[in-house]
Amino acid sequence: MTYLSVNINKIATLRNARGGDLPDVVKSAIKCQLFGADGITIHPRPDQRHITRNDVYNLKEVIKKEYNIEGYPSDNFVKLVIDIMPTQVTLVPDASNIITSNNGWDTVKNYSLLKDVIKEFKKNNIRTSIFVNPKIKMVEGAKLCGTDRVELYTEDYATNYFFNKEKAIAPYLESAKKATEFGLGINAGHDLSLENLEFFAKEIPNLEEVSIGHALISDAIYLGLENTIQMYKRLL
Repeated sequence: MTYLSVNINKIATLRNARGGDLPDVVKSAIKCQLFGADGITIHPRPDQRHITRNDVYNLKEVIKKEYNIEGYPSDNFVKLVIDIMPTQVTLVPDASNIITSNNGWDTVKNYSLLKDVIKEFKKNNIRTSIFVNPKIKMVEGAKLCGTDRVELYTEDYATNYFFNKEKAIAPYLESAKKATEFGLGINAGHDLSLENLEFFAKEIPNLEEVSIGHALISDAIYLGLENTIQMYKRLL
């Protein structure tokens, strides 16, 4: 079974647009789990434009399933993750000024950084995942860094799905097979939606987890949060 981790960053974005506590991020995490989510994902950025540092701590108290924290491995981020001790940390190469993740790690050029950070997390029994583009060389580099999993960055798949879904998924299938060969777990995320998720999940072998935020929260505006989570779960 492929787990569905709901990224609740967009709920925090909506709250921060007005100030106060509506919508309530903690309550949303509780409801997502109640409605069938297998985990909760957050990405606390340095500017706190959505998830804040306080959110990270408050959510720890209510997440009873998987808690996945994404972020760039700055010193402050590493300290925060070790203090929280989530189920999983997903390392992303985001610069501080970008709106959303737009690339995977170059696991060859960043080998030393990633290896040292992963070693620190694994010493604290935190499962690690590295955000990578669907390229064999990047998967190989991830293995050398010592990670437990890779998260395949799926924007290219989502962009090209409606033009030629077989061609769009080909590099992901190749990368997933190589990851399995190396003994790495496989996650995926970015722009997965009700339209393209089912094909991806059926075609990618050993897919352990997808992290979905923007599309799922947007669908929930029209369809309701409980119904939307169940719709995504059925596709998996």
